[in-house]
Amino acid sequence: MQNGTRLAAVDLGSNSFRLEIGRYDHGQFVRSEYLKETVRQGGGLDADRNLTPEAMQRGWDCLARFGERIAGFQIGEVRAVATQTLREARNRDEFLATATAVLGFPIDVISGREEARLIYQGVAHSLPQSDEKRLVIDIGGRSTELILGQGFTPRVMESYRVGSIAWSTRYFPEGKFTARAFEMAEIAAQAVLDEVRSVYPRDAWSTAYGSAGTVGAVVDVLIAAGWPAGRITREGLDWLMDRLLKAQSADKLRIDGMRDDRRAIIGGGLSILRALFDLFELNEMEQATGGLRHGLINDLMERALDQTDLRSASIDRLAIKFAVDTQQATRVGAVAIQLFTQLAGREGEQAERGQRKLAWAAQLHEIGLRISHSEYHKHGAYILEHADAMGFALTEMHHLGQLVLGHRGKLRKLDVQLNDLGFVSQLLALRVAVILCHARRDPDTAGLNLSVCPDQDDCFVLSCRSGWPESFPQSAHLLREEVEAWSKTPWTLRLKNV
Repeated sequence: MQNGTRLAAVDLGSNSFRLEIGRYDHGQFVRSEYLKETVRQGGGLDADRNLTPEAMQRGWDCLARFGERIAGFQIGEVRAVATQTLREARNRDEFLATATAVLGFPIDVISGREEARLIYQGVAHSLPQSDEKRLVIDIGGRSTELILGQGFTPRVMESYRVGSIAWSTRYFPEGKFTARAFEMAEIAAQAVLDEVRSVYPRDAWSTAYGSAGTVGAVVDVLIAAGWPAGRITREGLDWLMDRLLKAQSADKLRIDGMRDDRRAIIGGGLSILRALFDLFELNEMEQATGGLRHGLINDLMERALDQTDLRSASIDRLAIKFAVDTQQATRVGAVAIQLFTQLAGREGEQAERGQRKLAWAAQLHEIGLRISHSEYHKHGAYILEHADAMGFALTEMHHLGQLVLGHRGKLRKLDVQLNDLGFVSQLLALRVAVILCHARRDPDTAGLNLSVCPDQDDCFVLSCRSGWPESFPQSAHLLREEVEAWSKTPWTLRLKNV
């Protein structure tokens, strides 16, 4: 990565959307701009867990403004992720279709554990380097992430469905503060988080750090009242709750350091924070300046600088865990990449990303065999749809799962994905590669070429050298069946000399 390279991270949180912009400078990220808007999408989920039209519009309007600011950035310079609200929203695809268009960059919905990993990376890189064992706590709008780590390495990562917006809506309706409401909110939070005492035992960490919105809001208020900067104490939490109880409601709360956008959700956030202090028997917590968006920036830099990708390690772990036949996976992957490269006919970062994802799908295309040989492609797709794979967004795992699902059998099950030329190109290359490698030995691909039909955009042609079908009659037979399979889709596959 060259000095001066622009980088941007977009965090679509449940309460606020944030945009961090800066440049790479001699191994460090130097911020040049930070934008934050209170969108409160987490409060815009209806009883059926659909985002309301108003909540979607607030998000689109904000992302349009962010998109104007980062217009001109390259695809590899921007990472945008969405968290718990869009993990829950049943109509998230509707929201994301427009959101991606107005932002101008892909938006990944990440799993809770991936969010936790990125939060830890952001926190760890904001702290002095040491071997200190750390507990990192991030209370968001609809989820709370807890991470146990040392140095730059997270050891235990979990996400719990308890957050400041959700708890404020449930236990402090109309913003009313009462002692009974706080008692019920803290009991409920402890019930959700009860396992943390065994998952994060007290002897496994030396310092507790708090990150992001709720912790930052509490620290700001305590500093304004004369408490030590960058630290939350049990006494400080008691003092803050007393102030809220005296105010009786959010709209009557007048307290130095409290931002207007935090008043309506401070009750829920404070009750969760108090519950965590009790569960971990904390007397104090240090504030960490890093968070999710800083972890995103760090990921961007590491991928560019080291040419390494955490996702590849996750794929390797899955292959080992499910005892994948690595020789066959490598064989299929090599042929699939060869065919995809012929078909794509493009160079650059976009083509490289397509090749990388195709290679991952090939590596795991037989992962379902560990469950059953019958319909193993369906078992494989299920595994990938539900696996926690570090570095991956949920949308990326869905993409891989659909490639694995579609690498054999009928194609009607992939109707939605078959509208995407990029996906179709990957899928066709993978299916043909599996056919050519059916004997589980290196195939003879000399003279084989996959291309787009010269007279039809929705048509592909696979040509081979003279005599190839006679030398490999089973492969030729399977390819003719493949033509029949594609004939039942909006796409056409033709064979030349087969």
